[in-house]
Amino acid sequence: MDHTQGNPAKGGEREICTLRLRAGNDRFAKETGSRRRAYFLTFGCQQNEADSEKLAGMAQDMGYDVTDTPDEADLIVVNTCAVREHAEKKALSTVGQFKHLKAKNPALVIAMCGCMVSQPHRAEEIRRRYPYVDIVFGTGSLHRFPQLLCERMEKSRRVLCPEEETLTVEEGIPVRRESSYRAWVSIMYGCNNFCSYCIVPYVRGRERSREPGEIIAEVEKLVADGYRDITLLGQNVNSYGKGTAAGWDFADLLAALDRIDGDYRLRFMTSHPKDASRKLIDVMASSRHVAHQFHLPLQSGSDAILSRMNRRYDTAKYLETLDYLREKIPDVTVTTDIIVGFPGETDEDFEGTLAMLRRARFDMIFSFIYSPRKGTPAAEMAEQVSPEAQHERFDRMLALQNEIGTEKNQALLGVPVRVLCDGPSKNNPDLMCGRTEGNKIAFFKGETDDVGKFVTFRAERADAFAFYGEKI
Repeated sequence: MDHTQGNPAKGGEREICTLRLRAGNDRFAKETGSRRRAYFLTFGCQQNEADSEKLAGMAQDMGYDVTDTPDEADLIVVNTCAVREHAEKKALSTVGQFKHLKAKNPALVIAMCGCMVSQPHRAEEIRRRYPYVDIVFGTGSLHRFPQLLCERMEKSRRVLCPEEETLTVEEGIPVRRESSYRAWVSIMYGCNNFCSYCIVPYVRGRERSREPGEIIAEVEKLVADGYRDITLLGQNVNSYGKGTAAGWDFADLLAALDRIDGDYRLRFMTSHPKDASRKLIDVMASSRHVAHQFHLPLQSGSDAILSRMNRRYDTAKYLETLDYLREKIPDVTVTTDIIVGFPGETDEDFEGTLAMLRRARFDMIFSFIYSPRKGTPAAEMAEQVSPEAQHERFDRMLALQNEIGTEKNQALLGVPVRVLCDGPSKNNPDLMCGRTEGNKIAFFKGETDDVGKFVTFRAERADAFAFYGEKI
């Protein structure tokens, strides 16, 4: 659903370019009888989705209508991901398919942005092998989108934007939100952790936090506009606050946001276990609006592998945090990330991961087979695990977690819970689909009027991934 939040683009050159492009698009509409259209394709994480909503907001300010069909677009923007090689290859393959659209419509402008193109070798590859891509810019230049597009439109030449020397926090960027009841709110950008397998610090830069007043004002407006589920985003939200004038930490911010009156839920992701404080857990436990859900990435159940990953905690520290979380919030839903087949992972190391799954009893896990990322220390490590061993371990881990997830969900059968309805199920239009407070999927018979609202739901059946029941 279309929903725009934010003020017109402000701030010097960005505002000037926005106004010039809007005027040009208005002239185009008068001459042709139709407005130019922009299409956005996003790969990767929730932060990328939030970034794309800002890009779409700027495009609307520049006079574009947003379309969900690339074939009818005058502007295509592909927001890329670099977390795994598969995501990079998929983005490049998709852009390759847009070549025929450029051939049919030479006026079509194609832009690539995001994490993948923030890597010098990928930016160079696009320059050489994808000459029909008109604009390339990294994560630090998102706010310059109007200037880059203006240069392309007015000078008719490719714009390959170099990486910003100084990364900043830009406010006042308009947002075109995909939903009228669920919202992403970025509270910080970048990462200082340098896990040995992760490319994020290299493509998103060091940590920069937004001032709390800006975040509070954004969330207050979302609540006033009827948003029901608001997720705070950052590569490591637990380290929020560094460099801000207010000097708040993440627990302080969460407590302030919780004081906003209204019928809504607050979520956050992602948390780093080394920074998950008892103060934060205490704020969650005493809150009115913070969902009883915590995503706490473990990555491995082997202390030796955690050390090689540069995670800066061990399994004992992780379990200490987890136990305190469940002591203070007994009904909390806990999810995690696991990487299988990290360089040097032995059978004994992997058995440690299985042991941690049995001990921690996560509600859900998001699991990945290790993928080397060029430029990270792990990619150069010896003892790379064979694909055969990786897949065998991966299958064993999923089988165990499916048992645990099913047992945990079946324990909730018959218990009334609130579910935020998202609309008809993609696989079965006769059923509505929604999310519980723990962010678990629920399917039920409902009405069109339920979309975007909280309903009371009672599960009658459950598997590892979802509940099936009735609206009460």
